Amino acid sequence: MEQIIERIDQLWQQFSGQAAADISKLPQSGSDRMYFRVKGAEDAVVNSAIATYNPHIKENETFLSFTESLKAAGAPVANVFAVNEEHDIYLQEDFGDRSLLNELEEKGFTADVFALFQQSLSKLAHLQIKGGENIDYSKCLTAREFGKQAILSDLLYFKYYFLDTLKFPYDKQALLDDFDALSTYLTHTENKHFMFRDFQSRNIMVKDGQVHFIDYQGGMLGALQYDVASMLWQARANLPEEWKNSLLEYYIGEVNKILPNPVDPVMFTIQYNGYVLIRLLQVLGAYGFRGFFQRKAQFLTSIPQALKNLSAFTGNRKMGIAVPEFDKCLQFCTSAEVMSRFEPLRADESTPLIVNIHSFSYKKGIPSDPTENGGGFVFDCRGIFNPGRFEEYKTQTGRDKAVKDFLEQRTAMPDFLNSVFDLVDISVAEYIRRGFASLQVNFGCTGGQHRSVYAADALARHLRNKFKVRVEVKHIEQEAKNWINP
Repeated sequence: MEQIIERIDQLWQQFSGQAAADISKLPQSGSDRMYFRVKGAEDAVVNSAIATYNPHIKENETFLSFTESLKAAGAPVANVFAVNEEHDIYLQEDFGDRSLLNELEEKGFTADVFALFQQSLSKLAHLQIKGGENIDYSKCLTAREFGKQAILSDLLYFKYYFLDTLKFPYDKQALLDDFDALSTYLTHTENKHFMFRDFQSRNIMVKDGQVHFIDYQGGMLGALQYDVASMLWQARANLPEEWKNSLLEYYIGEVNKILPNPVDPVMFTIQYNGYVLIRLLQVLGAYGFRGFFQRKAQFLTSIPQALKNLSAFTGNRKMGIAVPEFDKCLQFCTSAEVMSRFEPLRADESTPLIVNIHSFSYKKGIPSDPTENGGGFVFDCRGIFNPGRFEEYKTQTGRDKAVKDFLEQRTAMPDFLNSVFDLVDISVAEYIRRGFASLQVNFGCTGGQHRSVYAADALARHLRNKFKVRVEVKHIEQEAKNWINP
């Protein structure tokens, strides 16, 4: 990490002529890319930038190539200020920390937020059609075009990583035949332009009332409808049906202002429905892969909303093609039986359960449990690499950002916690069901300062979000030192 920061500072100095005043790491997404905010002199023309470190050179070159073409066409993408010789670090314009998803979650379904969605769709239409005119599609990371094979790949992704985990008996050949028919149908479109591929509200930044787009390196040639489907049916956004319909109508109007031959709204919408389905299934496949196979518990908690979206779609939308075996599978996926598998029990006001979570030092011993129930879990965090070995972390705890970044990015803590969540969730669900009043979970490390504190807070956050259960956290060593207030 230190070497990466040094190299970022070198690139900033080449660009600005001065050393950076501050370089701070930003939260990492699911990719290998690492983002940093670089601060320069306040009076400089450019006093802030986002530095990206990515060891995948081809991906960087794709992003830089696409950015150059899109920027030249007036699309709202970032200026790239500098790229190092190795092409694994580049500096780009800083659009701040506020995404369209942040606006939606904090302000709700207001007129101002609706206007931002409209602005995003208007600029998307321009980016796709005008911005795509000079795109070098030979730079695409995977396929040049989102055609039949790419659609089949998304359908099979859903089949292997979600549908097959449900153990539903279906006619395999009939389903594959339906997949083939649907993918053939969806590729027959006259309007293929630049496809953003991951056009969601979290990839739309809002600054001074204007929207800006990031993370389009997965782009390729494809149907206009796919990006609109991605945005309007994003599970986390959970847009109302009237918003989806109104925004789709608005987008079609914006497209028809640009295209020399306007699209037929009815035919456009029918094919759009097919891409909505592809996008919903691709998301379920991703949640299944991350949750069932990579054992990342947070992705499993997103499945219920994704299934509700799929249910809403299959009950009201027509795709213009018959796929009977596929329909049978979709009906099962959205059945009450399947929904109940993923909807966790929720505590309510009558639930007596309190989960007591402690961090402690093994030097002082495992905390006792004074409740009638007794027992619970004790997790040993000493197998996780200790940030306390480094001088800069010795006076910090597992609640400090630098320590959190260390544990999340340089240790096996994420995998450790995924296993912890799997075990504790079983007991919490059963204790809620049976009306038990107490469960204790203890995390120990050498000093009760870094690893155990971080893990205790992470479990508390997970249980509150998933089960809405009452949780009480006590950091025994740190509260004794008055480093952390009770």
